[in-house]
Amino acid sequence: MVPSQMTLLHALRDKLGLTGTKNGCEAGECGACTVLVDGEPVNSCLVLAVELDGREVTTVEGLAKDGKLTPLQESFAALNAVQCGYCTPGVLMAATALLRRNPNPSPRDIQEALVGNLCRCTGYQRIIDAVMEASRQGGEG
Repeated sequence: MVPSQMTLLHALRDKLGLTGTKNGCEAGECGACTVLVDGEPVNSCLVLAVELDGREVTTVEGLAKDGKLTPLQESFAALNAVQCGYCTPGVLMAATALLRRNPNPSPRDIQEALVGNLCRCTGYQRIIDAVMEASRQGGEG
């Protein structure tokens, strides 16, 4: 049970201990808190937790299966698409949704899918390269 005014971001972090979802701006501007709700990317800072009763919520902790990283996660590590790592969980979630919708995205498709995810460290090219590599390796998972 969560208070009616608690955002999904705070329910995940404070009530469930799922701290992979980052608290960035709390205004839906940075994408650090992106999770998947029924497979679609959502800024968890803008959604009340109580609105999601009966819906499927996936956080970055839910990507790896049985300790095995997805091709997307592996490509981020291999291509150094992670710098400080603060934006990475949100970017991974947005990119996962993209690769599920479009297993062979163009660089432009990736840019459009990640428009709501800000990264101050990588300059984005490594992120785009990692998503492209994941698509060549079989997608998000």
